[in-house]
Amino acid sequence: MKLGKYGMYAKFTAKPGDRDALAAILLEAAAAAEPVTECELYIVNLSDSEPDVLWVTEVWSHEEAHAASLAQEATRATIQRAMPLIAGVEPVRLTPVGGKGLAFDNTKA
Repeated sequence: MKLGKYGMYAKFTAKPGDRDALAAILLEAAAAAEPVTECELYIVNLSDSEPDVLWVTEVWSHEEAHAASLAQEATRATIQRAMPLIAGVEPVRLTPVGGKGLAFDNTKA
């Protein structure tokens, strides 16, 4: 099986009371980045059991696209806006292999 996608789950713990504001910043960043990045999926999820936690699910065309997005001026500015709201981040790197809503061209790797 040829793979090339890059994925990540990131658990963000917001400072108490700041989860919704952090979610709004992450959603704003996702909407702004869509036309200029190779981000294929970016979903912000609120935890039902932890009031200060949200999870971000990301899929990128490849790992370098993710790294390039982090180097963009707009992304760096968004990170600076979000930092005061964040108490912690726990990223989990993944290799997506397929699923509903995720397109793969297995002729390329």
